Amino acid sequence: MKRQIHQSWARLISNILSPPVVWGFLAFPIAFRAAETTQQAILWAVTYGVFVCLLPAVYIAWMVWRGKITDVHMQVREQRIRPFIVSIVGTALAWQALQLLGAPSLLPLFALFSLIQIAVMLAVTLKWQISMHSMSITGAVITTGALYGVVPALVLSPLIPVVGAARIKLQRHTLSQVIAGGLVGGVLTCAMFLTLK
Repeated sequence: MKRQIHQSWARLISNILSPPVVWGFLAFPIAFRAAETTQQAILWAVTYGVFVCLLPAVYIAWMVWRGKITDVHMQVREQRIRPFIVSIVGTALAWQALQLLGAPSLLPLFALFSLIQIAVMLAVTLKWQISMHSMSITGAVITTGALYGVVPALVLSPLIPVVGAARIKLQRHTLSQVIAGGLVGGVLTCAMFLTLK
């Protein structure tokens, strides 16, 4: 009982700042930054969110319900492979859809680099476990800095070690897996904005 209470903060952080939530939320400031109208921004953000975040989340929930996956955070490495494949398909669809909808280059590029990140994570997962939570929150903080400046990024930056600590506390990842996820998220997000420039 004490252990459950002691881990409750870590479970809460892991759920609130899970990759689908972070990426789905991040799509909105990116869309509003690039759109000329509110309707455009909402359409583009929702398109990204449905294909990249909602589709894989529904698949994972369905697999958990069927007993094929132990839990939504997919602690068992081998159980992550099929959800990664579903995520890759969904993200590829988002990339194509955003281009067809005429979204400015930032939005399809965001989807493309999401696709690259997921593909890299899948490749690593075939041999080793790596933290998607750490990857997504690091990418989100860097994206905030690139779009809105250093101060907002610094305000959000404590979330990176907090999320990492939560994953370690829940024994979902080791320190090296958390650091590796952060490096992947950081490097690929920086590459996205360098490409945009």
